[in-house]
Amino acid sequence: MAGFRSLARQVRDGRCDLALRRYSLRKCLERFAPYGHRATWDHLCSQAGFGPEDRSPDPARLVAALDELEEARSVWLAYEVGFAERRKKEKHDGLRRPGSVDDWHRLTWGGFGVAWCDDPRVYPREPLAEVLRRLISALEREPGSICPVCGGARLIWKYDLAHEPSTGPVCTDCGIVVPRPVLTPEALASARRGRLLLVSA
Repeated sequence: MAGFRSLARQVRDGRCDLALRRYSLRKCLERFAPYGHRATWDHLCSQAGFGPEDRSPDPARLVAALDELEEARSVWLAYEVGFAERRKKEKHDGLRRPGSVDDWHRLTWGGFGVAWCDDPRVYPREPLAEVLRRLISALEREPGSICPVCGGARLIWKYDLAHEPSTGPVCTDCGIVVPRPVLTPEALASARRGRLLLVSA
């Protein structure tokens, strides 16, 4: 099975058939798709200027989509290196019990679903790397009461999500499932109350 870098080389290789280059870009999303496969694909297509169903996109647009994906992946990989170093130091210092960020991180190892969008048609419009920088910054500071990606305050609790965790606060503005560790207990409770109010309405 080809890895991300091998697939990225195929996307860039002008000697490869265009269908293979497009297919290789889609396969990259099996290794790294911050919003989930479909939402990340739709985002990349929109940003690069070709349709999700376009079977013969301009090769330059394919490479532009790959460039965005690679930049975001480098942001995430740098975070994972720092995360691993922190955990190693904590274990050395006797802190064996992981915290809530660590629990969340285990569900997103490798970067798949880091900013999961359960509705693949609703996702942030900013470049992927910027979205991940905002998310990482939120993970490294005190919890807040708004979406760390778009600053939206309209969070609603949703059930039966297609990704772990299967329930959680979703930003109604940008569509991401907001990681619980970045929200205060009050913000989480408010999102839950909003869900209950909508159900009873």
